[in-house]
Amino acid sequence: MLQALGLSPAEEAVYTAMLVRPSASAGELALQAGIAEAESDRILRDLAARGLVVAVNPGGGNDGPPPTCYRLTPPSVALAPLLAEQRNALHLAETAFSKLTEQYRTTAAHTAGGVVEVVVGVEQVAHRFLQLQRGAQRELLVFLVGEPIAVPREDTDTSESSALERGVDFRVVADKEYLAGHEVVQDVREAVAAGLVLRLADSLPLKMVVSDRERAMVPLDMTESGGEPSAIVVHPSGLLTALVHLFEREWAQGRPMFTTGAEAHDEPASDQQPAAEELEVLALLLAGFSDRRAASELGLSIRTVERRVRRLMDLSGVESRLQLGWHAARVGWL
Repeated sequence: MLQALGLSPAEEAVYTAMLVRPSASAGELALQAGIAEAESDRILRDLAARGLVVAVNPGGGNDGPPPTCYRLTPPSVALAPLLAEQRNALHLAETAFSKLTEQYRTTAAHTAGGVVEVVVGVEQVAHRFLQLQRGAQRELLVFLVGEPIAVPREDTDTSESSALERGVDFRVVADKEYLAGHEVVQDVREAVAAGLVLRLADSLPLKMVVSDRERAMVPLDMTESGGEPSAIVVHPSGLLTALVHLFEREWAQGRPMFTTGAEAHDEPASDQQPAAEELEVLALLLAGFSDRRAASELGLSIRTVERRVRRLMDLSGVESRLQLGWHAARVGWL
């Protein structure tokens, strides 16, 4: 156990033997430690030089015969400096480890000729994501998939509002499962009312944000970074062009969701105009949600959902939900 303080196994054997015999000769300690007397004598001289034992001259004078006995120095006095030395060494090692880790992250951020920047850690990922959204001047293209990991939803909502207030063209394609819960639906509905344009896809291959078609951010698998959230920021390149193309393809195939409010009202303006809550139900149904799922997402009863669908069918003059979807697309309800 004393090897951690710098003692070899043989030195530890002699030292612990002296705990039983605090004052003894090299020969006596050699027998107890199971080593040769010459080895014991060498070790004792070395321990004495390090202050762990004290050489005792049986003759009692400075001019007497060479010392043949050694006395153990109290461990609390002798071992404390060694412990402090090891602690300092560990602290230096930890400091070096931190510097090397940071140097590696800095180096990794400039790989592939500056095309791809690797970002690791919750704070770094959140900072870079918000930086992309808040720095957009013309356009934001976003894929929404799954639960937020690095960036809380409230921070995302704030940066979205800021972009919309600046007049940024904000287009979003959401995975159908993203709209899980009435609060999420309500937040999305409010963002659409503020100017965000939303379409829905059955599934998306990844999360993504593209800012002004100059930078994109895509999460990496957490297993690749030891469980830490991580992402890549893609700068102008063929890869960025491919990501923009992927967005445009999913956008073209996506189903429009909700309305900006130009055609709907909180209450029907007349018997021929649908209310916003009615179109909200229609949007979820056209996205492939069942009546029960739509009711759950909107916090309604199934009967209320059915009643709103019935009114929309009456307004459209159709007899089936398929015809209702066609009519809604034709007249621009969604």
